[in-house]
Order: sequence, then structure tokens, then C-alpha cells
Amino acid sequence: MEIQLTDNTPANLKPDQARELSVAALEALKAEDIVVLDVRQHASFTDTMIFAAGNSSRHVNAIAGAVCDAAKAAQISILGVEGEDVGEWVLVDLGDAIVHIMQPEIRQYYELEKLWGEELSTG
Repeated sequence: MEIQLTDNTPANLKPDQARELSVAALEALKAEDIVVLDVRQHASFTDTMIFAAGNSSRHVNAIAGAVCDAAKAAQISILGVEGEDVGEWVLVDLGDAIVHIMQPEIRQYYELEKLWGEELSTG
């Protein structure tokens, strides 16, 4: 998977670039039910939370890998990745955006989207 960025040097990163490339990576790997939330009013550690579903642990891990690959290609630092060992819920922390990729049952159980903020447009 290749995600095209027009200007990807760290000094020229746009504030929304982590969000945009994450959504593009999620869409490229056929993640389901993508929800993008602006959490600036609720959290000081990130601007955006992104939630998506994968249909199996393999799919969840593949999606998370695609998000990480896209971030690396754009020279965006990956601050952390958690949950790859189990693959039910993988969190990718890109600083400006935190991406949660979950299997549907886990996502339904925790309902994290309801806790955070207003949904942003993904397009």
C-alpha cells in the first residue's frame, strides 16, 4: 500500500496530516465503521481519536501495520503501538492522532466513541 503525500518533511507537516494519512490507510485496508472524533475540548494529549473495526485479529493487525507504514513514510513519529500481540484492539499513537482498531465485539463492548467528542468528516 502506498499513500501519496505532497510534502512530507517533518518541518512541513500539516496539523491534520496524521489524521488524513490514518484515514487513508484505514480505507485502503478495508477497515469498517471509521469514526473520526475531534477531542481537543476533552484531552490535552491528542487532537483526534480515530476508531475503526477489523473483522479478525489478522485484519486488525494488518490495518495497524498499514497506519504505521503510512506514518513512517510521512516521517511522522509513532509514539506507541499497543495490543498487537492479541489483535482484538490495537492502538497506534501518532501524537496528533490516536488510532484505535478493534474487532467489532470489543468496540461494541467499550463504546469509546461515545466518551470523546464530535465526529469529524472523513472526506
